[in-house]
Amino acid sequence: QVQLVESGGGLVQPGGSLRLSCAASGTIFSIVTMNWYRQAPGKQRELVATITNGGNTNYADSVKGRLTISRDNRKNTGYLQMNSLKPEDTAVYYCNVNVVGVEVWGQGTLVTVSS
Repeated sequence: QVQLVESGGGLVQPGGSLRLSCAASGTIFSIVTMNWYRQAPGKQRELVATITNGGNTNYADSVKGRLTISRDNRKNTGYLQMNSLKPEDTAVYYCNVNVVGVEVWGQGTLVTVSS
């Protein structure tokens, strides 16, 4: 069974940077697509970025050019590098994988962008 643990969130000023990490247990991480979602207060959860097991990536239009998703399959860890952060990026960020039709979520990490 895969478990996901996010880390790296915090308070940052507009224009600043953070790197989120998603550590996965188990050996299946390297063969599944990994996603980062976020949920802002009062809003629905939205897909931010996706990376396949082969390294192909896709991004929401709102974050293109500012956020970069990556993964290190040897470490069973995914990352989300967040640059040029804006107040509207404030949200709880979740990593997610789908394992044989079962959605697996981490507990989330809070990112607050504020001066």
